[in-house]
Amino acid sequence: MSQKRDTQYRSLESLARTGSTSRALNLVRIGDEQADQPDYAAQPFFATPVLNRAIILKHRLRLDEVDSLKLGRRLATKVIIPFDRKNLAIGGSALFVGQSGWIDILSEYSVGEEALDRDARMLECLDELPSFDPFLLREHLRRHGFQVADCYFSIAPNDREHMQQFVAREIRKLIQLAFKDNGAEANTAKLVKILLAQNSDEQLEPLRLTLRLEGDAYREGIFCWKGFLYYKWVLKTLGAALMDVAAEIEELTVVGPRDSEVSQFIASARTRLRRTIEERCADVQVVLGHYDEAFDRLTRHGDAVAFRDFLLAAPTLFLELGERVGMISHVATFWRYRFPPGAELRTSVEDALDLLHDFESGLGRPSLYLAA
Repeated sequence: MSQKRDTQYRSLESLARTGSTSRALNLVRIGDEQADQPDYAAQPFFATPVLNRAIILKHRLRLDEVDSLKLGRRLATKVIIPFDRKNLAIGGSALFVGQSGWIDILSEYSVGEEALDRDARMLECLDELPSFDPFLLREHLRRHGFQVADCYFSIAPNDREHMQQFVAREIRKLIQLAFKDNGAEANTAKLVKILLAQNSDEQLEPLRLTLRLEGDAYREGIFCWKGFLYYKWVLKTLGAALMDVAAEIEELTVVGPRDSEVSQFIASARTRLRRTIEERCADVQVVLGHYDEAFDRLTRHGDAVAFRDFLLAAPTLFLELGERVGMISHVATFWRYRFPPGAELRTSVEDALDLLHDFESGLGRPSLYLAA
């Protein structure tokens, strides 16, 4: 194709202009917006200043990257360190967490052994997550002993309230099983606050006894349960937005010269994306169905064993679910950043190709344009 090109640098600029998303943790923008806040300096994300102005991505590995990096999976954590955060057009250096020699590469930026050890553990912690959704990110870091300023987690108060209401509706049936009294509404509100709070293990002791779980299995299961509830809420809130985005992708006016092959790619990619968005939403519903079935058996039939077995298997399902929700959440978030409500649906050929390739690769469908 005559218009094939390397879009890495311009993509870095585009990434840095957005806030953090489920796919990207944008420490460049957070630093620009929060540098004057006392907590930002007192509880930084990374101990190494240059890492604290990096962009961390959940990156779907290409076939050649899977073979060369030997990470054993398709989704990797990529760290991009801009050469100049004031001029992102010149690009940056990058590494994958877990690649051969990555600690040695990291040490080149570090300010000492203690900082290197902390930052390496932080990156390994980030690598364990399937996405960077702020609720789960904050919870996961605190579980692993990282005290990071709240300014790194952009959870709107309105979203917190809506999620609490959603979780309350989800677990109301559990109250009578775990707490043997008549104050259903009061206990529902109480359990929601406990469940969504950190260090809640002791307060959830009645539930632990009901499920007969111990130690790490219990703590990991409860964390993944929170994750399932969070992702269920995310998918519910994204539903209408995703349909709007799919429709707007087809309505997008692309301006500028292009050859017939590029025109054909743009036309076919629009159709594929709508179908793929629907398929990924259906995939998520299948995974969530495992949770719904286990929770229904617990609350309707008193089958604590079924829910216990689900929580024991939850870590693997949680990673699968998080990766899939992260894919579709990124599409909705990034599209709405580029085209706010009421904005003209019009862009250049180059930008359209970037968007379509990014969305197709992010949703797990290889880009026919780049493969050609």
